This record gives sequence, structure tokens and C-alpha cells, in this order.
Amino acid sequence: MAEPAAEDDARIVVGVDGSPSSKAALRWALRQARLTGARVEAVTAWQLPTYYGWDLLPDTADVAGIARSMLEEAIAGAGALAPGVKIQPTVRQGNAAQVLLDDAKGAELLVVGSRGHGGFTEALLGSVGQHCVHHATCPVVVIRDGTGTGQ
Repeated sequence: MAEPAAEDDARIVVGVDGSPSSKAALRWALRQARLTGARVEAVTAWQLPTYYGWDLLPDTADVAGIARSMLEEAIAGAGALAPGVKIQPTVRQGNAAQVLLDDAKGAELLVVGSRGHGGFTEALLGSVGQHCVHHATCPVVVIRDGTGTGQ
């Protein structure tokens, strides 16, 4: 039987893409970390958009820098909710679902947002959230776009 993680090792991974649902997920993860003594790893993944093999952005576009700024802004907006919780920002290139799954290995929890689109599709998870729910090696919490979460 595996030993429980030491409090210093307890971590919650949360995916942040700048959407309202991901910001709600970050707020939820911070509150959970405050309750459990875990640290939060706020993860943003980015990929260069392509269309039939062609990059759609000029070589001068700093996609990683834009992703980092977005993540820092999201953390600044939510960090006051959980004073004393350690937040580790991570920006990585790659498919969002795979980056989150890789980073969540050994984590206590993976938290992702889900953008509801109304009607029947609101009951469905987004592709990243659905992939994480099916393939994560830790429990996954899916947070809606801020409605009904006490935000």
C-alpha cells in the first residue's frame, strides 16, 4: 500500500486558458488547496495554430509570452482568495489535454473548467475536460463556467 503524500508534496493541478470556466476552476482549486494544505500548479498549454500544415501566426508572435501573461493575470485575479497557498504557474507547449494529464501524474487532484453551450450540449464536457476525466491517474473535478459555483 502506498504511503500518503507528505503535506509538502500534496498538489492540485488546474488548467487555466483564460476562459471564465478556467478562472472558476482556478478559484475552486485555490479554496480546496487552502482547506487541504496543498499547493496549486496552475497550468497553461499552448500550441501554434495551423491550417493544413501552415502556421497562421507570424514568426514574431510570442505565443508563449501571451500565454504566460494570461496565466499571471488569472492568478492575480484569484490569488487573494487563498492567502498563504503556494501557486506555481506553468506554461508549456503542447496539446492541452496531454499537458494536463502529464502534469497531474502524482497529483491529489486535477481541476478543469467546462464551457457549457446551453441546451443539450451543456450536459457535455469539453474535449479537454472529457479527455482528462477518462485518462487522468488522479481524481478530476470539472467546474462549469462560473454559474452555480458561488462565484
